[in-house]
Amino acid sequence: MGLKQTLGRAAASNVPTVAPKLTSGFVRKALHHAIHGAGPLKPAAEAAASYLADHDGDVEAAIKAAQLRHAQYAGAQGLLTNVGGIVTVAVTIPANISGLTMIQARLIAITAHLRGYDLDDPRVQNAVLACMMGPGEVKRMLKKKTIPAPPMAIATAPQHDPELDVRLSNEVAVDLITRVMGKRFAVTVSRRVPVLGGVVGMTADGWATWQLGRYAASELLARPKKAS
Repeated sequence: MGLKQTLGRAAASNVPTVAPKLTSGFVRKALHHAIHGAGPLKPAAEAAASYLADHDGDVEAAIKAAQLRHAQYAGAQGLLTNVGGIVTVAVTIPANISGLTMIQARLIAITAHLRGYDLDDPRVQNAVLACMMGPGEVKRMLKKKTIPAPPMAIATAPQHDPELDVRLSNEVAVDLITRVMGKRFAVTVSRRVPVLGGVVGMTADGWATWQLGRYAASELLARPKKAS
């Protein structure tokens, strides 16, 4: 773990101080909005249908288009929440986390829906959260037995484990603030040139979202269609 990740995780250990609203409940609420829609964002299933229609029913092309679009969304919000001086950090960290959580969860939910998963299934919702952690964190949690299995196995488990809901929500909350705080460490100097800080934030958020989209696509393999 690099220096910025180490400092980020240290800050994340005191989540209420850094971002009072970032709790497991917040993560679940963000996931709900990502799946069911919020404001101008359509529900994930509707968005998935639109991507599919735009690409003549080609699921894989639709997934790639969703990855690109959501990376652009993440980059845009990263720019807006990273432009400014160092004194704005306390305000922009919660906003950046809120934006990233919604965008990344929505991308993964769209991918899951396109691959044949039921977004109303709590097991699938937990798999979406697991994907948001990325491959490195998933491996760490598997090694520590924080989670019982990789995302696809969670999504297709024989039974839903309510205790896993809480563990995953807490882990996602800590991981999100770790990443955002780590990024803040990396761009502290660039914040002395406000626009440069925004460009760094835009690049980091867009790239991270694209990577998570690819990870979700590699984990949530296509489910067989149910006979009608």
